[in-house]
Amino acid sequence: MKNIFKLKYLLFAVSTLFIFTACEEDEAAPEEEEEMEVITDVKLIFTPSSGSAVEALAQDPDGEGVQELQVKDAINLAANTTYTLTFDIKNNLETPGEDIGEEIKEEDDEHQIFFSFTNGAFSDPSGDGNIDNASDPINYNDQDANGNPLGLNTTWTTGTAQNDGSFVVKLQHQPGVKTSSSSATTGDTDFELTFVLNIQ
Repeated sequence: MKNIFKLKYLLFAVSTLFIFTACEEDEAAPEEEEEMEVITDVKLIFTPSSGSAVEALAQDPDGEGVQELQVKDAINLAANTTYTLTFDIKNNLETPGEDIGEEIKEEDDEHQIFFSFTNGAFSDPSGDGNIDNASDPINYNDQDANGNPLGLNTTWTTGTAQNDGSFVVKLQHQPGVKTSSSSATTGDTDFELTFVLNIQ
């Protein structure tokens, strides 16, 4: 009789432990997901050492809706000229508009802009950009706290005149995975835009 009581008690204790363990697992908080930025406007601003800046815009007026960012302008640069490229990145669904560029700077260890362009369009950097190969040269002027490139400020020197080339900018969101060898496929893509590039 005592053995039966002990057996019942043991079974009760084991089943109670199992129930409490299962409840604890159910109550465990889910991992927090990284939110992607809502971006409605991306403006590229090429500023020469003298003369007027050249701007090219892409817009997505419905934010997270069915429309994607649409390129509105070609990039028209002068031949044999050095430019500093900066960005104006906004969420204009907010009132006032939200400066996503500032958020990217604040989270610089989670973002990188990669570039691709028609081979020979620029004398510096040479080649065709680093979207296909992250180690290809790009003149990054900004870095995150770990010394890895960001890409909101870069330098470009055009080559000789040519028309109907292309210039691609790709912003990658890389929380927890950005390193010195991160590529254009690491993380998630916030935007990838292809502009017509004319050098005159």
